[in-house]
Amino acid sequence: MSDPLEFTGERFVPGARGEIWYEHWHRYHFAAPLVAGRDTLDIACGAGYGSALLARDAAKVVGADLSQEAIDHARTTYASVANLAFTRADCSSLPFPDASFDAVVSFETIEHISAQEKFLAEVRRVLRPEGLFVLSSPNKFEYTDRRGFSNEFHLRELYREELAALLAPHFPHSTWFGQRISFFSVVWPEHGEAQGELFEVSEASASQIFRGHARPLYFIVVASSAAETIASVAPRLSVLADRDEWMHHDYAKAWADLEIQWNRGNTLDGVVAEWQGHFQEAVRQRDALQVAAVSHAAQRAQLELKIDAQQHEIERRASVRWWLALPWLRIRNGLKRAGMRS
Repeated sequence: MSDPLEFTGERFVPGARGEIWYEHWHRYHFAAPLVAGRDTLDIACGAGYGSALLARDAAKVVGADLSQEAIDHARTTYASVANLAFTRADCSSLPFPDASFDAVVSFETIEHISAQEKFLAEVRRVLRPEGLFVLSSPNKFEYTDRRGFSNEFHLRELYREELAALLAPHFPHSTWFGQRISFFSVVWPEHGEAQGELFEVSEASASQIFRGHARPLYFIVVASSAAETIASVAPRLSVLADRDEWMHHDYAKAWADLEIQWNRGNTLDGVVAEWQGHFQEAVRQRDALQVAAVSHAAQRAQLELKIDAQQHEIERRASVRWWLALPWLRIRNGLKRAGMRS
């Protein structure tokens, strides 16, 4: 068993969490019955998990990828699967003879390359005359335009009409499917064969239904040069349900964490408000002290003037001349008082 490949965002690897897990596994499960009993090529197979899934029903599967690291990992991981092989290959120059396969599968490949026409020509070359081609591609209008999202690994995304125009010269017959992750309520019979329906409702008008799903995030196209091959492809509805419901648990945990943070935020708001009150009181006390300090400073200045005058008087009286003149001062003051009485 080899070490797991690192998830860089360029390709899906088993174990990567989130919506990408549903999208990639669902495509391969959808394709598996289409390639049953066929010699199949899986282009851009990455870690090889999808090739191994297809090999359960296909006659044989060859997984091809440009990354030697991915091919080495896939060879080691799925060495025990007898009808499965892996080879390094450039999708615009496939190392296989003409008409080598009954089916070619290639998911999320075309948007990663600039040589898109050459890629499709190579797929047609290695397919047998009645062969089947299953590919997926992001719907640029929904994937990028409406979401304001840019995937750094995508060289050229396609609108529906652009993808159709690229396919038509090589595969004049096709049937289209849409894929999108959403929240669903699934109702199924416990007994008997199920017949499917798909409709949408909105919160604003839950009583009104809209048939189908109007906004595919990805296109899945089943194409062929033979009309009878496409005629055999049923327009089936495929729903992949999460048995462990781990994504639902992740959402529930996220909501619980959000509630905890909300409550914590409210508590912090109360603490902040309390401390703001303390702060305002401290400011009021500071201002009062500053006013008192100014008043005390004026009083101190006045006292210092009085002290200086008193000190001057003390120093004057402490001199010898003052004591010698004191008796004459008293006689003079006495005469002044006597003169005032007369």
